Amino acid sequence: MSDVQALINERLEHESRSLLSSSGVLLGIDLGCYGLRAALIDLDQRKFHSIDTDVPTGSPDDVVEHGIALARRLIHESSVDVGRLVRIGVGFGGPVDLRHGVIRLSPRIPGWESYPLQERFESAFDSVTLIDNDANLIALGEATFGIGHGTQHLCYIHLSSGVGGGIVLNGRLHHGATSTAGEIGHAVVGRGWDGTGRPETLEELVSIDGLLRRAKLQGLETNDLEAVFSDHPAGKQVVQETIDLMATRIAQTIALLDPEMVVLGGITVRIGGEPFVQAIAAKVNDFIAPQIARELPVVASILGPDSVTVGALALALDSLSD
Repeated sequence: MSDVQALINERLEHESRSLLSSSGVLLGIDLGCYGLRAALIDLDQRKFHSIDTDVPTGSPDDVVEHGIALARRLIHESSVDVGRLVRIGVGFGGPVDLRHGVIRLSPRIPGWESYPLQERFESAFDSVTLIDNDANLIALGEATFGIGHGTQHLCYIHLSSGVGGGIVLNGRLHHGATSTAGEIGHAVVGRGWDGTGRPETLEELVSIDGLLRRAKLQGLETNDLEAVFSDHPAGKQVVQETIDLMATRIAQTIALLDPEMVVLGGITVRIGGEPFVQAIAAKVNDFIAPQIARELPVVASILGPDSVTVGALALALDSLSD
């Protein structure tokens, strides 16, 4: 994992885009993917600051109030005049309605349905606010400031309790007709792993629960994902099957979108480490050759716990050109 502050500062110092000649402050918020986090970029000073805390228990209003309070604390500790705030980006771990600025639903915590997230932050800070799915923001963050800096076409896949993704095309997030583009976890696979013949989704098979379930079927009963990546024979089989599944789906995605890079992130990637990523990359390039002459990079994300807030900042920065 890289030093995110150094990476952001370096990008801001050397970025030649006219947007960075703008004045003001950008704020990014992560409501829960990696805890409750806030970050800001001062476009005048070319400085990046971040802060984090645990996600509070309680209602959506409680979580949002804590997020607003954390952002205000960051602004104060960074000696920034709140009146210089020009854009806010907010990331949420679930589907969002970009048109109306509301949460559609939360896969992990109920009660967020139709929550007016954009309105809450705009009322608190009197600044234009944009919201998006956390995986989309990680994709944009990696393309703008992270491992994919300088690329215009990038796909990101997030392997964790769920399987999500984001697509950057021509330097901008691609949302599709209903804002669900990139949700590769919903794609069905062509075999029935549960014995019924029903085509399961990729998420059912390679989410954390999916990996643990498949390991149990092979004789490794554990609630510890690290055990799946151990030397246990059942774990090795599940990991190899996962490598094959991921490589196949990524190769299909490449055929459809022709990205410059595919980035992998999430808890599963962190535990699997570089050998897991390299194994997927090797298979992907086997599957896409020889039709594609160049080797396509399949790499691990580098922004770490700040990835959603950095992506939210990238979204805010990107919006200045609209």
